[in-house]
Amino acid sequence: MRILLVEDEPDIAGFIKEGLEEENFAVDVAHNGRIGCEMALEGIENYDLIILDWMLPGMSGIEICRSVRKQNISIPIIFLTAKDTVDDTVFALEMGANDYMKKPIAFEELVARIKAHTRKKSTESSVYSTGNIVLDSERHLVRVNNEYVALTQKEFALLEYLLQNKGKVCRRNRIIEKIWDIHFDKDDSVIDVFINALRRKLDKKGDTSFVQTVRGVGYRINED
Repeated sequence: MRILLVEDEPDIAGFIKEGLEEENFAVDVAHNGRIGCEMALEGIENYDLIILDWMLPGMSGIEICRSVRKQNISIPIIFLTAKDTVDDTVFALEMGANDYMKKPIAFEELVARIKAHTRKKSTESSVYSTGNIVLDSERHLVRVNNEYVALTQKEFALLEYLLQNKGKVCRRNRIIEKIWDIHFDKDDSVIDVFINALRRKLDKKGDTSFVQTVRGVGYRINED
């Protein structure tokens, strides 16, 4: 799971980033509001949650929130701020924030709120399918022709991502960032290894593969 943290105080940003990474979250940090907004908009499909400071150099957290909401109405946004009036809280929520935490924060509470917001998102849909392949996210199971197939954790995550975006081309750089939580500048051949593993385990002999290669771009599972 990837989180964007926009916080201009290096000590606070470092503390939150280190703590969240220990909780197995991938965290990108921006110390400037305008840069943070650019990262949010350019990677809108990659981030699962955004944490925003209110008062930032270059662009305020409120402005970032407004810009994000124009493109994505569902991504959870949590404000961290020293502003502590009821009016401030109401205003942030009206502008599109999902949650509001006053500094200094309790880190355990932040983690709990992140998990609560991403849990809501993940339970919206838990079963995905294409042809005779069915994936159940909640139960972490995959069936082909009603027979269970064992997948590794990364194979399961890759299949889930492809099925969630069925009908769309999943670009190689997005797959790397979403499944491996890293940025690859050059060698992303690990994707091909896992795609081939899925094909071996899930394709029906003699039929066209359920996942199609879009040369030079990525992979796609077509609509049924």
